[in-house]
Amino acid sequence: MINKDIPFAMLSDQDGSIGKMYGIYDEDAGVETRGRFIIDPDGIVQGFEVLTPAVGRNVAESVRQIKAFQLVRESKGTEATPSGWRPGKETLKPTPDLVGNVWKVWKVSEAFEE
Repeated sequence: MINKDIPFAMLSDQDGSIGKMYGIYDEDAGVETRGRFIIDPDGIVQGFEVLTPAVGRNVAESVRQIKAFQLVRESKGTEATPSGWRPGKETLKPTPDLVGNVWKVWKVSEAFEE
């Protein structure tokens, strides 16, 4: 279960102005398509996901991605997180040698273990 004390800003866009700005407002229906935007402290969108209303969102995955973005930012880009990475698991060290060889690191990594 996720802690109810969410340590980052969330908002609701009741008048649709933000949805219009990000291109997810459905004018015909008068509502926004469900969207999640991860915006860093500098105001730069680092990640986003837009889903139709019939498909649910995964809050745990959103929190995981936020933690991954925070780790990468704190490391000033010296660490990267593989798909499925979770806090405390192995990260990647971006180097020219890693290009084309990520699968070798992932293959032996514990990053995907439950």
